[in-house]
Amino acid sequence: MTRHLPIAAILSVLLAGCASERVVLLPSADGHPGAVVVRDDWDERLIRTPYTGTIRRLGANMPAETSAEDVNARFGAALAAQPKRPTTYLLYFEPGGDQLTDASRSDFERMRKEIAERPAAEGLVIGHTDRVGSAEGNDALSKRRAEAIREQLLASGVDGKRIEAIGRGERDPLVPTADEIDEPKNRRVEIILR
Repeated sequence: MTRHLPIAAILSVLLAGCASERVVLLPSADGHPGAVVVRDDWDERLIRTPYTGTIRRLGANMPAETSAEDVNARFGAALAAQPKRPTTYLLYFEPGGDQLTDASRSDFERMRKEIAERPAAEGLVIGHTDRVGSAEGNDALSKRRAEAIREQLLASGVDGKRIEAIGRGERDPLVPTADEIDEPKNRRVEIILR
């Protein structure tokens, strides 16, 4: 007895052989080198050079090269629709309180302008302290610093539902120190803007 496959099944088998998947490594926005590993049932490829990659056909990954122009022609609309990459700002404080240093006041203005340019910006403000004082006192101070920056952002028109403030106390120093050491780089808030 001869068995016949329906036309739709034959077409799907034929089309599956023609379909391809493409992986292309793009240059990083910050200039740091990137890499990606692409695996299939038979092979593993490490891709380190921007605009190189693989095309998967018939279950196997074959090397492929492209250009910035080709990527833009094929994927420009999708790339343009992506949200901006997160940005991190560090603002520093005078000892023992929630007053920004002079240099950090100007950094705050630059950050505030960037937030205004981002549609539907979201942010996390993380307060930190140096190791001077008690752990409990530093927890409260770090939270107060984060809340002070959040309040300044709200006063400049940022939606309060989109900015969260938390305190980390002395737990995550930029510069590790012994207890009771006054380190200016540890008196900070870190603002992660998405």
